[in-house]
Amino acid sequence: MNDSLNHEDPIEEAAADWLALRAEGFSSAQKREFARWCRADPRHAAAVARLEATCALLEKMPLVRAELQPVIAFPVTARSGRPVNVSRRNLSPLRVALGIAAALTIAFLTVMPFLPPSDSAAQVFTTSTGGYERVALADGSVIELNAETKVRVTLTPTNRRVELVAGEAHFTVAHDRARPFIVSAGGVAVRAVGTAFNVRLASTAVEVLVTEGKVSVAEAESVVPNARSSSASTTYVAANERTLVHLPSLTNTTPSAPAVEKIAPATVRDALSWQERKLAFSETPLSEVVAQFNRRNRVQLILGDATLAERPVGGTFAADNVEGFIRLLEGGNSIAVERQSETTVVLRAKH
Repeated sequence: MNDSLNHEDPIEEAAADWLALRAEGFSSAQKREFARWCRADPRHAAAVARLEATCALLEKMPLVRAELQPVIAFPVTARSGRPVNVSRRNLSPLRVALGIAAALTIAFLTVMPFLPPSDSAAQVFTTSTGGYERVALADGSVIELNAETKVRVTLTPTNRRVELVAGEAHFTVAHDRARPFIVSAGGVAVRAVGTAFNVRLASTAVEVLVTEGKVSVAEAESVVPNARSSSASTTYVAANERTLVHLPSLTNTTPSAPAVEKIAPATVRDALSWQERKLAFSETPLSEVVAQFNRRNRVQLILGDATLAERPVGGTFAADNVEGFIRLLEGGNSIAVERQSETTVVLRAKH
């Protein structure tokens, strides 16, 4: 077969190399380098997301998938953190597959603006206890869902809206000034154009943590129609900052803006460690460690002794291995473990 993809977009080509590497399995260094490459230019992350979205589309097309299955399994190796430089002869099958994916993506994005908006067009994504899902949207944005999370996505020619119904999600937003990206959760609206941020919906508050760029946080228009017209009700949060909006905060009066907290890079890594399916802690209070394990597991940990709350914890743990974490606490000879039921474990300080 002749390789007809002689004039590829270099960004698309680099994105394809990265995806091939990731399919084989990133090393820690490669993962960091890939993250830096995506952050270096909004077009980089958008190219990756487009290819991911179209690969997901191909998964729903059995006949095409059957033809491309040998290509999807095509091995690529590297000894460094950068994409490998493979000859076009060897890489040709992969390029053909990605060329088909790119063509399908372009066709869809060309037709989409002319489709009438409809509530029935909303897409719903969910995860179970201990689950994780990475969703690539047609606009190039990416949503990562933590465990027990549900989101509803609606893309129209004028805006991009996501409702966080439950749980926690991280959003990497493709730049599109004409179509703002708005995430609503518990009556709170987070508005962005091209940035990256995390939203967690708890029973009493909504936490917004920004990892790149800047977002505005305000009351959702659907709940308070004039909220956007009041600057007092809008809070701006920049990279390495977070804010906590307590609920219920939806009244007819203008609320005071929530406080914005500057956070250290290590704290950001701790907060987003669920994306790696591992929990990494560095002098993290046991109360926060327990909360993170509880969000990901059926077995729930309870601190039966208030003196344990601030006890520092360090180390890296599999997010779904709560039993291993419990055994580690027991082995330390300073914490007593009481199993009240199959799903409830109480931790107490030994005296």
